[in-house]
Amino acid sequence: MKRVIKKVAVLGSGVMGSRIACHFANIGVQVLLLDIAPRELTADEEKKGLKLDAPAVKNRIVNAALAAAVASNPAPLYRKADAARITTGNFDDNLKDIASCDWTIEVVVERLDIKKSLYERVEQFRKKGTLITSNTSGIPIQQLAEGRSEDFRQHFCGTHFFNPPRYLKLLEIIPGPETQPEVLDFLQHYGDLYLGKTVVLAKDTPGFIANRVGVWALLDAMHTMQKLGLTVEETDRLTGPVIGHAKSATLRTSDVVGLDTTINVANGLAAGLPNDEAKDVFALPDFVKQMGERKWLGDKTGQGFYQKVKGAGGKSEIQALNLATMEYQPSQKVKFPTLELTKTIDKLADRFKVLVGGKDKAGEFYRLSFGGLFAYVSNRVPEIADELYKIDDALRAGFGWELGPFETWDALGVPAGVELAKAAGRTVAPWVEEMLAAGYQTFYKVEDGTRKFYDQASKSYQPIPGVENFIILDNLRASGKVLWKNSGASVLDLGDGILNVEFHAKMNALGQDVIEGLLRGVDMAEKGYRGLVVGNDAPNFSAGANLGLVYMQALEQEFDELNLMIQQFQQAMMRMRYSSIPVVGTPHGLTLGGGCELNLHCDKVVAAAESYIGLVEFGVGLIPGGGGTKEMTLRTAAKYEDGEPEYNLLRNTYMTISTAKVSTSAAEAFDLGFLRRGDEVVVNPSRVIAQAKAAALELADAGYSQPVQKRNIKVHGRGALGMFMSGVYAMKMGNYISDHDEKIANKLAYVMCGGDLSAPTEVSEQYLLDLEREAFLSLTGERKTLERIQSILTTGKPLRN
Repeated sequence: MKRVIKKVAVLGSGVMGSRIACHFANIGVQVLLLDIAPRELTADEEKKGLKLDAPAVKNRIVNAALAAAVASNPAPLYRKADAARITTGNFDDNLKDIASCDWTIEVVVERLDIKKSLYERVEQFRKKGTLITSNTSGIPIQQLAEGRSEDFRQHFCGTHFFNPPRYLKLLEIIPGPETQPEVLDFLQHYGDLYLGKTVVLAKDTPGFIANRVGVWALLDAMHTMQKLGLTVEETDRLTGPVIGHAKSATLRTSDVVGLDTTINVANGLAAGLPNDEAKDVFALPDFVKQMGERKWLGDKTGQGFYQKVKGAGGKSEIQALNLATMEYQPSQKVKFPTLELTKTIDKLADRFKVLVGGKDKAGEFYRLSFGGLFAYVSNRVPEIADELYKIDDALRAGFGWELGPFETWDALGVPAGVELAKAAGRTVAPWVEEMLAAGYQTFYKVEDGTRKFYDQASKSYQPIPGVENFIILDNLRASGKVLWKNSGASVLDLGDGILNVEFHAKMNALGQDVIEGLLRGVDMAEKGYRGLVVGNDAPNFSAGANLGLVYMQALEQEFDELNLMIQQFQQAMMRMRYSSIPVVGTPHGLTLGGGCELNLHCDKVVAAAESYIGLVEFGVGLIPGGGGTKEMTLRTAAKYEDGEPEYNLLRNTYMTISTAKVSTSAAEAFDLGFLRRGDEVVVNPSRVIAQAKAAALELADAGYSQPVQKRNIKVHGRGALGMFMSGVYAMKMGNYISDHDEKIANKLAYVMCGGDLSAPTEVSEQYLLDLEREAFLSLTGERKTLERIQSILTTGKPLRN
């Protein structure tokens, strides 16, 4: 049957329920969010003379929960206005309304009796054939389905979102005994395409996949820390970004999530897994038990493994728990010789051999940790997942690991990983030894652009299903699809006549090598291809131009070279914009400064929903100098015939640039003018490059013709310039901005108004580019601008001077 999701009911408005509701609202779905009605009045309600049956009272819990979610940070909504798609209600009055919903998701407290009681009520109103799922994180799906009707059981399964659901990509689908295959197929497809999730089909085992392995790894790190006598700070230093895990690492993550959650999950897994060969790890360390007894549960109680206190002079400082004395002390900086050796190794996979080879406590920690982890995950196949790639997918998407356990094992070498496990006192599963004996040396390999995994059931490599609609540049690179490269960029063949320019500099900063790659890509595409995509698989599209190079040239007063560099960047943007083939940009993650300017000059943009786009040059004492000021002025002028006063439109754009606004999502980027009508948003970032390729082909098939530079951009000259300068002066006199802010703001206004023109005039793009470059260059000669740039480069923090 064809299934369309127009309206979703979310039962339970707690932290997870309200945020799941918000994410469905993000993608345009109507949501019915319900919760219990209060059983007693608050003091404020009594003062107002309200009764328990008053709508404001009955919906108090759900409305307060939704309001808290909308106001929370990180924001669960792409735009706050999207909350209008959510209708609230209570179980007493509005449970009947689920009859109009295509999917009902239960997200109430993790108690079997409460969930089953709610399902009994749901069955009275649910329309047959509609989806009914639970967001349980551990209760067996089989138990939840007991006693329900056949239609309910056939359309029921677990849909385990991870918090926060907008940002964490994992969605575990857990079938019940009678769940129809069609339901599972639909949910996997919908989760991927519409919700932007990495969807993993899990088995109905305790903790499913991600929590089973992730919590084991967390507890194993605690046990290893205790065994080696490591401090809290040392453990977090060893288990953070250096191994591709979150910055919050192990113990800080536990503080954020809540140590009580860790304790409850660990106890639940220990009780539910009496036959687990490594169940000893689920036994809580003594220090965790003590912290639980003292209610040192982390952020929610103000202290956990860390606490923030007021130090000398009222300045906040972070203290860490000394596990030997169970007292807090000032947090110490951590240094290990082994970690020092990895500082020059950018590629994560290349670090692991150095880490396990360390001669200090760090090396010992990694040998024990990786050895235990490898043995544990090998023994989970096929218990929790029939295929090993599902475990990697779950840990990457649910716990934020850059590489999954089997991918990490591959990086170290499978035979070496087996030896690590033996040295740690653990035993790998027999199928791994059999794999090696048969001559298979890796868990993954790439053949003809397709990534394959070792399937222990068939004892052969099989393509990873579900990724055939993705374009993964690493796979193309491994298949010899790189046509040209330098130190900062590569040109790859995506097939079907479309090329891709990929950046691979640090943070994808746009330096001379990247510009060279971009120009080479345009040249190659014009000579024998149909279109060009500018895209990469890095976490961020680009953090902007190479600010360090700008700083060094300005500091040395090499203004001729700096002028040439800016001019080359501008020319590259114009070359791309006015090429004879369509160019499609793919912003995702941080797309700032020059990264934003690049996308402004593409024929079309296919953006990941999580795109943080902005012209942020003002924060370092500059204005956008790579065509960004010109392009935003041009786009604003194109709206002048829509009826809104022209000065108002120009002022809005001016404020966007002068306040260095960055969109909090691709949806908001439309509101700020960084994206325009015709640009696309893709919720699943893994699909962006494939969709961009399709967009480039569509433009080519439609008969793309080379555009002509515009010479009729309306600018307002002195009239608008006076308005801006008087407003800036008022801000300065009110002490809202500094003298240097005033100078930068006036330079920006000068460019956007077309200079000191006596009347509104039509000018060319090149005219605006020249003004823009001149303003940018003059600001690089200002001492206070250099101070701002230096602050960003050395501390990462903006300076207001």
